[in-house]
Amino acid sequence: MTRTPLTLTVSDEVRGLAPGFRHVAIEAYGLVNGESTDATSELLDDAARRLAVRLDGRAPHEDPHMAAWRAAYTAFGAKPSRTRNSAEALAKRALADGGLPRINVLVDLYNAISVAHLIPVGGEDLDHIQGGMRLVRATGEEDFVTAAAGERVVEHPDAGEVVWCDEEGVTCRRWNWRQGPRTRLTEESRNAIFLLEGMGPDAGIEAAGAELAELLEKFSPGARITVRAPE
Repeated sequence: MTRTPLTLTVSDEVRGLAPGFRHVAIEAYGLVNGESTDATSELLDDAARRLAVRLDGRAPHEDPHMAAWRAAYTAFGAKPSRTRNSAEALAKRALADGGLPRINVLVDLYNAISVAHLIPVGGEDLDHIQGGMRLVRATGEEDFVTAAAGERVVEHPDAGEVVWCDEEGVTCRRWNWRQGPRTRLTEESRNAIFLLEGMGPDAGIEAAGAELAELLEKFSPGARITVRAPE
């Protein structure tokens, strides 16, 4: 059965806030997920090595691409030194003694690409997305469902905060800072959308998207994978 491609829209308000924002979307069906493997662990370790070469002794936030993301976060009222975009947060972990976490195969793959290319990458379970996905500036009334101490908790983004959302509510707060559990990729996930996000034409999202698509094909032979051009 052929599914209609997921609709992704970026609001004019977000484009006005960060005119250089672009993203690549990879839509994938028939994926194979499961516990992290030696192969995905090796990819994460290699990504940390590639990151170290790229930074050449600098801190992640000193990279020009991370500086552009910090400027975008500041523009909507976040404090980027406390609320880091997902790539900067992962990069810090990659360079620390504990290294990168091992989550599951699909999350390991996109985390490896995020760290190696120093760009924010996220994955959402398409079977839990309601309607299309939109990147908007929040009103402050939207629901963000998360969990605390094992209990369901409903939070609300700050007014003006940049969020990804679907018809049910916010799926990721502060652009790519914190994903909600409703749409995250679990070991049962089989269909997914991966978003690679960049600031400016030199962010490298096209090369990163091509590498991620190759990894998805390698780890999920027979999966139907479509790479959607930068937007």
